Amino acid sequence: MYKMIVCDLDETLMNDDGSLSDKNAKAIQAATAKGVHFVVNSGRSYTSFQNDLETMHLRDQPNEYSISYNGGLVLENKNNKPLIINAMPFDVAKAVFEVGAADHNAATHVYTQNKLYIYNPTSDDSNYLKTRGVSYEVMDEPEFNQFKDQNIMKVIMALPTVDERKAMRDAVLNKVDASKLAVTFSSGRYVEFNPAGIDKGSASVQLGKLLDIKPEEIIAAGDNSNDLPMLKVVGLPVSVANGIDTVKAAAKYVTKANNNQDALAEVIDKFVLK
Repeated sequence: MYKMIVCDLDETLMNDDGSLSDKNAKAIQAATAKGVHFVVNSGRSYTSFQNDLETMHLRDQPNEYSISYNGGLVLENKNNKPLIINAMPFDVAKAVFEVGAADHNAATHVYTQNKLYIYNPTSDDSNYLKTRGVSYEVMDEPEFNQFKDQNIMKVIMALPTVDERKAMRDAVLNKVDASKLAVTFSSGRYVEFNPAGIDKGSASVQLGKLLDIKPEEIIAAGDNSNDLPMLKVVGLPVSVANGIDTVKAAAKYVTKANNNQDALAEVIDKFVLK
């Protein structure tokens, strides 16, 4: 019996327009009514999906949980109480940021524990964030020392092409020891940098230990490369139909439906409610 579902948001649970379907929401409610934990496991900040948790009937609920920042932060939904904080070392985060800020085509995001800052925001990226309910503060100058006394969860860059995102990854790894970073790609627009050893999979296992849930009792659903770490450590890794090839290859089940066709409801109906 599966006791927990960890699920990516964008391009997995959510429709392309950023909305949560009624069918997916009701399936999640049915799963939690059976005692199965449904855990949003997103690269985004927890602040951006509170309205979606409300629709799932999980907002501000005790003994229900969320994972943000690709594993950087694990919360209990009640009062958004931090349980596990996997912050980046300041010097590592600063070095990553400086590479991003030097590229005038990149929108460079700095996620602190509770807030997003963007240097050089671009219209395409800002419009995408708006559909996801993501708010941010613009950094007018590339001054990173303002974050010296804050928890920095991750640094990411939005770039329009795959080649540019790969070039950014290589530029960062040319400056920062690769052993200090976890690097992933997401949403067909971001290259993401977390501290080494921290990802959606490590956080899923950490939360499972807190709840006395074994990895083999967890379902993970995703679509992109930042979801691979959680697919690789759980009992039932799932790719939605629109998942990239490497995600499908890592999955034990690939949904018939894509993210715009209630794919998560398909998973819950098949593996939790049957």
